[in-house]
Amino acid sequence: MTSFLNNYKMTNNLSLLVILFSCIAYYLFAYQTLRTNFSQVLSLYSFLFVCFYLLYNHSQLNFKTLIYLGVLFRVLFLVAIPNLSDDFYRFLWDGRALFNGINPYLILPKNNPNLIINGSNLYQGMGSMNGSHYTCYPPLNQFAFTIPAIFSDSHLLISTTVMRITLILSDVITLFFGIKILKELKLNTRKILVYFINPFILIELTGNLHYEGMMIAFLSASLYFLFKQKKHLSAILFAGAISIKLIPLIFLPVFYKKLGFKKLFIYGCIVALVNILLFLPFASKELYSNFMSSIELYFQNFEFNASLYYIVREIGYRIKGYNIIQSVGKTTPFIIITITLLLSFLRKNNLKQTLITSMLWVICSYYFLSSIVHPWYIAIPLFLSLFTKYSFPVIWSFVVILSYSAYVNSSYKENLWLVGLEYILVFGYLFAELFQWKFNRKKNL
Repeated sequence: MTSFLNNYKMTNNLSLLVILFSCIAYYLFAYQTLRTNFSQVLSLYSFLFVCFYLLYNHSQLNFKTLIYLGVLFRVLFLVAIPNLSDDFYRFLWDGRALFNGINPYLILPKNNPNLIINGSNLYQGMGSMNGSHYTCYPPLNQFAFTIPAIFSDSHLLISTTVMRITLILSDVITLFFGIKILKELKLNTRKILVYFINPFILIELTGNLHYEGMMIAFLSASLYFLFKQKKHLSAILFAGAISIKLIPLIFLPVFYKKLGFKKLFIYGCIVALVNILLFLPFASKELYSNFMSSIELYFQNFEFNASLYYIVREIGYRIKGYNIIQSVGKTTPFIIITITLLLSFLRKNNLKQTLITSMLWVICSYYFLSSIVHPWYIAIPLFLSLFTKYSFPVIWSFVVILSYSAYVNSSYKENLWLVGLEYILVFGYLFAELFQWKFNRKKNL
């Protein structure tokens, strides 16, 4: 049976039928689905993953056709208002504020609902929790938020459409450099489709307008030029990735064996200088305190879709009798730093594939220990996994949809049984891959 599934190829007519059903499902997801309707979200998402599996593994369509198909699926979302996330309202707020000459790091939407055109509507859309703290998005991300305001600082649909076009272009850049990295590593270029036509990427990045896609575009270009020995250009692009989302900072130590101490120091200085220059237009006395207060609030007060953290929290309840998130939030960074340094110094990261594998373990360790893991975060490990022998992030990109069960009611109460099922499947597949790799290694000795 397994052999039959591996060798089975769909006819072109059947492939076209799968494409048609995929288009219908994406349309329903984009325009006819609310996140409160979890059964519909789960059903459509699962159906799209089945279609994705068939197209990737069993279609006779050529590589270019599947790439064009990925573009087509993205275009289906073009004029949709995001329905699974309200973060884009804050993105638009920050962008319109900056477009009107207002420093977004110095204002609270809660205290200034009418400071910009339709500001009160954007504040209502983002919610009081999002609007009651200072923005935590780095400067290049702020400039990206401003692009929609250039075309319209009042019309919601025009703004979201422009925003979506920039993110589609980001995915095309990731496609371009992803293929180049796969060729550099002598891997099958078809693997990029695991990212480019994955329903998770289409829905979370193109559909819900999350800027992980733009960050990954910078990161992919940076890695390619690092492998081509163009270190200064790589550093500038890496700085761009950090200035979209701060999370790539965690990867810097992993470059130690690839670059050596002296070159890594220069690389880090370029990254720091670029980010300082990008922050300069926003410089003020309150910038640092406001920015860091939001970062600290985020890590020490919010909980969502966590794995190992929830186990530690439960132990804390039993021992202390209360939620220990603040003390865990202060301890976790030291654990992550230790894991990162061990992976940086003990592994052969001078080898390209080993380096990316170490990056994958670093980011996954971070997310496994975090108190908050939003679905779109998985885009980074999914992208990195393309260049390794591991595919558990693909499984994660599917089962992460279970976290949306929290939005069934207005209290956003998580169904911990479903969260538990998500991570049982992720860790189960991860350990199965590790065991299989270890078994094959012993077999070949």
